[in-house]
Amino acid sequence: MLRLEGINKSFGARQVLKGVTFEVDDGRITGFVGGNGAGKTTTMRIVLGLLKANSGSVTWDGAPITNDMARRAGYMPEERGLYPRMTVLDQLVYLARLHGLTQDKARSNAWDLLERLELKARAKDKVETLSLGNQQRAQVAAALVHSPDLLILDEPFSGLDPLAVDAVTVVLREFAARGVPILFSSHQLDLVERVTDDLVIIAGGEIKATGSREKLQQAHTGERHFLQAQGDLSWVERQAGIGQAMSEKGKVTFDASDADAQQVLRQALDRGPVDGFGRRRPTLAEVFREVIRDEEPGEEAHAGQGVAA
Repeated sequence: MLRLEGINKSFGARQVLKGVTFEVDDGRITGFVGGNGAGKTTTMRIVLGLLKANSGSVTWDGAPITNDMARRAGYMPEERGLYPRMTVLDQLVYLARLHGLTQDKARSNAWDLLERLELKARAKDKVETLSLGNQQRAQVAAALVHSPDLLILDEPFSGLDPLAVDAVTVVLREFAARGVPILFSSHQLDLVERVTDDLVIIAGGEIKATGSREKLQQAHTGERHFLQAQGDLSWVERQAGIGQAMSEKGKVTFDASDADAQQVLRQALDRGPVDGFGRRRPTLAEVFREVIRDEEPGEEAHAGQGVAA
């Protein structure tokens, strides 16, 4: 388990992290989301010792992370950090060797990842000749090639098409199945919802919510309900006690107390067959908006299908 406890960090007079505390469990993929400047990248760099916190602690399996332990981690920065004039294969082998792998093991790992990330055909190409999406795949492979025991990935899905996202997700889930704790940031909340087991929301340098995807969605379901039935459902929003409502063909979602929602259901049954009714689970984008809605406007401005990196 990776644990951060009371992390504070300032750059001059500006405090960017304020008592950051959360855990990344073994074998779990944890999404780390927040607005632009919320503190995600700073937190990740502190975990690996690239930045020093003013106070607080970072432990892995109950012990402070030493340089030797950090070598067992895989880190992918948001900025591209590969050597542009090296071939993809040579780049991966070189990085694996830096982590202590033998030449044969380094090449074996590199070829395996290139195949699984669907980049094998470009193995002998120089990094600078790759498309941005393929460079991103190569960057992901570089973080994984030494078979790390901890993964810290800053925007690993940026610039990837849906097929590449699927390929990367499969590989990450294989690492998680081995018990590797994985922390990754992303501004694509629809993607985070599909990939993560757990979620950490940060805003203004403070952790606003943590927990499993299901737990957070359940906690923020509130008074949202849905009704599925045939015909025009616009009548629902005109009923007493109904808050925000949104209708689409055959379905309406609305805010209401349980009692008012039951009244809507009774009226719907009087009108004809009902295909579905119940509480509606919010998307992670909706959870994010609700969690940070009291923050500065800039924190919430990007909370549609994504937030700023």
